[in-house]
Amino acid sequence: MKFWRIPLDHDQFVAPHGQVSIISARCKGCGLCEAYCPRRVLQMSVTFNAKGYYVPEVTDASACVACGLCQIMCPEFAIYVTELEMECQKPESSF
Repeated sequence: MKFWRIPLDHDQFVAPHGQVSIISARCKGCGLCEAYCPRRVLQMSVTFNAKGYYVPEVTDASACVACGLCQIMCPEFAIYVTELEMECQKPESSF
């Protein structure tokens, strides 16, 4: 996506990144995590768990911004997001 303008301090901040973890034994394959992911990080896999449900898999881990929508939408608490520590620059004071 291309923006027609950018903030003046865009180079001083870094978008957060997250790591999605899936507990496949709890998953019932409802697909809510895949449907509500704004960055399309998750998709349903072709493998299934011990209960016989297709579980989601992470397709593009670098696109995750740790929004937590997949974690919130999961009715079985089978998915959670950990925000990764990134080195970012602090804005310099103008005084």
